[in-house]
Formats: sequence, C-alpha cells, structure tokens
Amino acid sequence: MIDQALDFLQSQLNIYLHTKLNPPPPGDAIVLLNISQLQEGAGGGGNGNQQLNAYMTLVNVEEDRVSKSPENFVRKENGVVYKNPVTYLNLYVLFSVNLGVYEEALRRLSFIIQFFQQQNVFDPLNSPSLDPKIAKLIVDMYSMNFEQLNHLWGILGGKYLPSVLYKVRRIGIDEEAIISESGFIKEIQLNEKMKKAVS
Repeated sequence: MIDQALDFLQSQLNIYLHTKLNPPPPGDAIVLLNISQLQEGAGGGGNGNQQLNAYMTLVNVEEDRVSKSPENFVRKENGVVYKNPVTYLNLYVLFSVNLGVYEEALRRLSFIIQFFQQQNVFDPLNSPSLDPKIAKLIVDMYSMNFEQLNHLWGILGGKYLPSVLYKVRRIGIDEEAIISESGFIKEIQLNEKMKKAVS
C-alpha cells in the first residue's frame, strides 16, 4: 500500500509539473528514488542521466495510533467477523531537487509546494485514479529545525539539496485475515435458577 500511495503522488505531481515547466522535461519531472543512492553514486558509479532531477524519498514510517480503531470486529449480514484492526501509517516523504541551475531547482521546489497547497487531500471523489484500497490521503508540510535537518541529511549521507518534507497521513494496511466468525445472538434462554432469580 505504501508503494501505491507514493506512485499515485508521483504521477499526480508529474502531471502538474509538466503543465508548469516550460519547456516540459522529456521524461518524469519527479522520480521516486532513495536520495541516498543518488548521493552514493554522485562520485562516479551512479546513473548519470538520473543525477539532475527532482526526487521523492520515503525517510520515515510511523504508526498513526490516533486513527487506530479499538474494535476488532466487523458486522456482516449473517454475523460478526473478528479480525485485527487496520494499521494506519504516516509517511514522511522528502522532496528534493538536484538541478545544475540553482534558480531552476528553487523554481521546481516552489512548484512542488504549490501543488500541495492547491490540493492536499486526495480521495476517490477528487482523484478517480487513486487506488480503491486507499480511502484518503492527507498531505501536510512538516517543518524541521536546523538540528533535525542536519541529522536527516547526515543519515542520507549527502550534502543538502533544496528540499521540503511532507507528512502523508491515512495509509491503511489491512491483510483482511479473519481470526474467527460468529453469528448474531438472536435469543437468550434462561435456566430454572436464573428464572427464579429474575422473578
């Protein structure tokens, strides 16, 4: 589900950036890639035609405990199905731009921010191409201080690039494995002792 969510956001961003960039790039305007691999290959072994581009990188995954339902059952027509509740995730996605012209890198980064400013909620109504298993995506900018920023780029193993971090919420992970099933309680029978106690 993580890959479907990020693929969707990448495709939507590519459509938007191709309308904004003049001339539009011949390939993808933004690529889903682990930026640390790009930084490793920058000295020589990397793919040269992927060096200059804008990138999406997943940098953290956390469980959204607030959205987690405490109930572990689902009502069906003929009874109740018991299963573990859906695990909801927050994804932290870094958008970074590595272009030869610094002003163009800032321009591309501005367009990425503009895209999520004009639409930060994606659901089946406003985004028909969204995977049916994804009920909703909510994308919010996540601000870091200088210490956090330094730590993040230290983990990624490279020099800072113009970038912005977004928190993508409501990614549901559900194996749909049934633990047990039972029918509805339709009537209650009381034994003789209970009948006497009630009366």
